[in-house]
Amino acid sequence: MDKMMDNPWFIKILALLLAVLLYSSVPHTGKKITDVNVPGEQSTATITNIPVNVYYDTENLVVSGIPNKVEITLKGPLTHIQSAKALKNFEVYVDLTKATVGKQKVKLKVRNLSDKLKATVKPSSVTVSVQEKITKEFRVEAEFNKNQIDEGYSAGEPTVGPNKVKITGAKSVIDRIFYVKATLGGKNNLKETFTEKADIQVLDKDLNKLNVKVEPETVEITIPVRSNSKTVPINIVRNGTAPEGVTIESIEIDETEATIYGSESVLNNTEKVRVEVDLSKITDNTTLTLPVIISNGITKVTPQTVKAKVVVKKQEEKNVSDVPVHIKGLSDEYEATITDPENQMIDLLVNGPASAVTRVKPEDFNVFIDLSDLEEGDHEVDIHVEGPSALKWKPTKSSAKITINKNNA
Repeated sequence: MDKMMDNPWFIKILALLLAVLLYSSVPHTGKKITDVNVPGEQSTATITNIPVNVYYDTENLVVSGIPNKVEITLKGPLTHIQSAKALKNFEVYVDLTKATVGKQKVKLKVRNLSDKLKATVKPSSVTVSVQEKITKEFRVEAEFNKNQIDEGYSAGEPTVGPNKVKITGAKSVIDRIFYVKATLGGKNNLKETFTEKADIQVLDKDLNKLNVKVEPETVEITIPVRSNSKTVPINIVRNGTAPEGVTIESIEIDETEATIYGSESVLNNTEKVRVEVDLSKITDNTTLTLPVIISNGITKVTPQTVKAKVVVKKQEEKNVSDVPVHIKGLSDEYEATITDPENQMIDLLVNGPASAVTRVKPEDFNVFIDLSDLEEGDHEVDIHVEGPSALKWKPTKSSAKITINKNNA
């Protein structure tokens, strides 16, 4: 043996045999030598805003109470969680394909998720209401703000096209419908008819919006806008006094009516407009261009001006002498004597149109003093004059002195 151990070839052959023996003693799994079997890392993650799909008979039923989105918590290997968060290739759903009409509690389920992950949905279950779906036709009411109409204009009855819509929803919701409105907004200071599209709103009696389907969703609304107007007479207003010696015989205007514009309330309270003639500036026949004067609230008037033809008569003066002064109102138990004027007559300075002045006589005037309720004694009383309406006059005396005594008869 010592000789054999000293031989180098013997040692080499022995080492080879030992190596083969060791190799054959190691079990083989078919894996590469670089493969390492390490347990996977476990993790937890929450994903929000996951949509919920609902499966039911959409033709005949309406389902409410299902949340639009939920929160889901995943637990499992980190790599699987990361993949689920990135791809979101799973589904949260509620199966109501065999549901009956009424309220019921249902569970939110998850599918298409890796079997290595455990999912928890929040909320895990909900109470849903399954109702019969119906469709009903409603008339659409147009609504707009009248403050959009410009001052002096008014809006007529709006028209809606189409004026009816079909509304689909749960029977209990359809029964709550109180208003179906199409509301216009936006434009202001409107002066002419306009048409605009408007969305339809479906409301209950408390003006809460109802969750229904409307067909069509929009309608066209036409609002007729017209100018508020009214025809009224033009009145002639005389201001001031004509100069001495001038009498205004007539004033005529070329337009006797005017059209006024404004709000309905203002028009209802306006019955006329006017032109004003300043008589103090009239000395002869003339034609004036005068503005038509309107009251507050009237926004426009047609015509704005008129022509006024003024015809005058030059006046003449005449002194009418010896017009007797009569006594009126004296009680039968008294007698009166006029002491001033002594002759119981006065003179009148009369002026007016020449044709009337030349014909006037003392008999055309009634000059008197009123002694009603006066007793014995001396009194001074006013002298009253009545005469032709076309004339003006001025007495030489404005008062008379009298003495009243008891009647001795």
